[in-house]
This record gives sequence, C-alpha cells and structure tokens, in this order.
Amino acid sequence: MNDSAQTSRNTRFDGVQLIAAMVALMWLAEGIDVVVGGDLDGLGIEPREPDGLAGIVAAPFLHAGFGHLIANTVPFAVMGAVIAINGIRRVLIVSAIVALVSGLGTWLIGPENTVHIGASGIVFGFATYLLARGFFNRNMPDLAIGAAVALLFGGALLGGMLPEQGISWQSHVFGALGGLLAARYLAKAAGRSEGGRTSPAAG
Repeated sequence: MNDSAQTSRNTRFDGVQLIAAMVALMWLAEGIDVVVGGDLDGLGIEPREPDGLAGIVAAPFLHAGFGHLIANTVPFAVMGAVIAINGIRRVLIVSAIVALVSGLGTWLIGPENTVHIGASGIVFGFATYLLARGFFNRNMPDLAIGAAVALLFGGALLGGMLPEQGISWQSHVFGALGGLLAARYLAKAAGRSEGGRTSPAAG
C-alpha cells in the first residue's frame, strides 16, 4: 500500500473514531443525567437567553431519556460513518457548520421559556448534506448515496420539519439548512482546489 492510500485509510478511520466518540459522549451524558436527576438537560439551548448560547455546543449531547437518545444514535452513527469515508476533516467541517446553523437558528426563533436538547438537528444536517452533495459536486456515487438517504429517511425528514408541540422542529429545519450550506461550501472549496492545480511542465 502506497503512502497516499495509507493516509486516506488512516483519516477515514479517524473520522469513524470521531463519530464513535461523539456517540459515546451522548450516552455518557445521558447516564450522568439519569444519576443527577435530569439536571444536565437544563444546559440545552434557551432561545434568546445569553446563557443559552452555550447550549449550541452542549445540546447535541443531551437527550430527554434513552428512547430519545436511541432514536438519534442510529441515524447519527450511520450517516456520520458515511461522511467519514471522506476523512475526519470532512466530519469536522460538516458537524461544525450544521451544529452552528442549527443551534443559532433555534436560539433565534425558538419559543421563549423552552430548552432545546438532542442530536436531531445534527442528524437532519447530516441527511441533507448527503442528499445535496451529489448535486453540487456532480458525483455519481454521491448521488447514489443521496438517493439511499432519501429512500430510508426522506419521510422522517419531511415530517420532522413540520411544527409540532414538544418537538424542536426549529433545530430540524436549521440543521437541514446547515447540511445544505456544508455541501455547498465543500463543493466550492473542492472546485477552487482543482482549479488552482497546475499541470507539471515537461522538461
């Protein structure tokens, strides 16, 4: 195996490890939350409260019980692993953009006196990223992955963005927007990188 292939394999493994670590942190946080009687859930996003901004980082790791956690763990892990095929840098960029857009959007328009928790905003962002990236980069394998995501999660995606009492649909909508923005940004970055390459001169 040449150095380039080994590096690619290593960065993919690092990306999968990062997704696994994030899932482990979600489960650890929920276990601690059970022990302390649900006090950690108050660290989520509180709309338009300055202290609630810290919840943008904390909220994806907090859940309203193990049922909520399990429902988010499976799609998060599956789609995160697919994104990790392109390496740990891709996982970091997509996760950061989605978390920021989802969190800020929820903080701005969420109802007063509410606290928003859960990784579903990230899940929606992962899904729309995988759906959109094939259209932006015109890559057939990515289009096929997007079609599979639409088939498996399309109904849940559409339903989850409809306003519903007790559901943080705001995080879903803005998470989905974050995924689209991440796909567009990375496609443009790849285009700039390819456009900047020069062919080796013949000597």
